[in-house]
Amino acid sequence: MAEVVLFHHALGLTPGIATFADELRRAGHIVHTPDLFDGRTFDSIEKGMTFVEELGFDQIMTRGKRAVEALPAELVFGGFSLGVVPAQMLAQTRPGAHGALFFYSCIPTSEFGQPWPKDLPVQIHGMDADPFFVGEGDIDAARALIKETKNGELFLYHGNQHYFADSSLPSFDAEASALLMHRVLKFLATL
Repeated sequence: MAEVVLFHHALGLTPGIATFADELRRAGHIVHTPDLFDGRTFDSIEKGMTFVEELGFDQIMTRGKRAVEALPAELVFGGFSLGVVPAQMLAQTRPGAHGALFFYSCIPTSEFGQPWPKDLPVQIHGMDADPFFVGEGDIDAARALIKETKNGELFLYHGNQHYFADSSLPSFDAEASALLMHRVLKFLATL
């Protein structure tokens, strides 16, 4: 059993994120889903990112830190797109992290002021034609991170959807999402 913190994407804490977390819970894991937007949700990435830019990425990271202050150190940090920002920062810098799960995004490790811990396992998932993951260079950061760690995996799925594992959105891809969940559960079982 692992204890997991999942940070949501730029649309907010959607029902699809809750469904994803519930599937991990059914497999026996403890899962936390902090709401970095204080209940706000958005119907487009553009609207969500406008809110994030007004709030500031530093505030997103601060809210992420606050969300885990009372939790044990031995956590798996997961994030969906925007949620990768606090998830990666915490996995990379907070002592005791057990693993990391990054969905649709990855940040260059240099952004967080210290190298990726060599023994910290990480899984990164994205679609091979996603205009954000591939087009904005996250795939390059993901490949670089995989080279930095002893236990890292990058999984690419065929398609061009960004939020493909969020069952509450039109971008949901049931087949890719089922494979992603299988891989995530296998990863968590090894920790």
